[in-house]
Amino acid sequence: MIYVLVPTYNEAPTVGLLLWKVRQVFTAFAREYQLLVVNDGSTDATPDILAPYTRALPLTLLTHQRREGYARSLEELLRLAAGRTDRPRRDLVVTLQADFSDAPDDVPELVKRIEGGADVVVADGRRRDGLPRGEALARRCLTPLVRPALKLEGVTDYVSTLRAYRLAPLTRLIRERGTRPLLTHDGWAADLELLVRVSRYARRIESVPAAGTVAPRQRASRATPLTSAIAAWRAAYRLGALARSPAEPPPPDEDESSRPPRPPRRGRGRGRGRGRGRPPARPVPAPSVA
Repeated sequence: MIYVLVPTYNEAPTVGLLLWKVRQVFTAFAREYQLLVVNDGSTDATPDILAPYTRALPLTLLTHQRREGYARSLEELLRLAAGRTDRPRRDLVVTLQADFSDAPDDVPELVKRIEGGADVVVADGRRRDGLPRGEALARRCLTPLVRPALKLEGVTDYVSTLRAYRLAPLTRLIRERGTRPLLTHDGWAADLELLVRVSRYARRIESVPAAGTVAPRQRASRATPLTSAIAAWRAAYRLGALARSPAEPPPPDEDESSRPPRPPRRGRGRGRGRGRGRPPARPVPAPSVA
């Protein structure tokens, strides 16, 4: 199962087209999927547009009565997907933006990489056509600034929003965090934080170029690129120690290699076939004659 996570806030011009495009992608790609969408207290026509899609698509809609923010919405969707899966080594989530700044056409390549053995796949959108110049510059400059602190092998775009995560490492993260928040930062920093936290349980992270076509943005970005980049850079250095700390080993049902070695069986050492490796019996002294 592929869970496509879409947080929305005032995305009436684009969210309907995005959901229908996701449907077209999976019609051609032939994978089982579910859309998990949160309406984060939108004040425009977003609720009216989302309502009919709950009947036409395999879509679960969560609604916040007031805005709770991007990080809170994303975390709620991640926990929902983790709670639904019964095959975390096989199932995965894809995070996708509702404003069409991520291209659904890129999703199949991310899924194929997970099916090929990766645990996290990041779509590198730093050089995507149509990306605003200021945002493109901020994202390109951010990578060399945060890489020394995080040292995440395989990552080229630390604040990409289009990613695929295998659910096994994600469910382990949720189990470790318990009721504590998964994300303590917002905006670009939240995407960076999620990548750092999941990476502690991931064996392999890959990056692929974001090559799909995106629609022209219907609104200005809510993130100021310079401010967002500075916040992400600060978050990276706060999270640096976490990125370098070892995670607890996976339980045996997720990873056979994590099982402790079996103690050596008796009788398998030297002397095999001669008393099954036991030390020779001590001689019994002959009885003395009075």
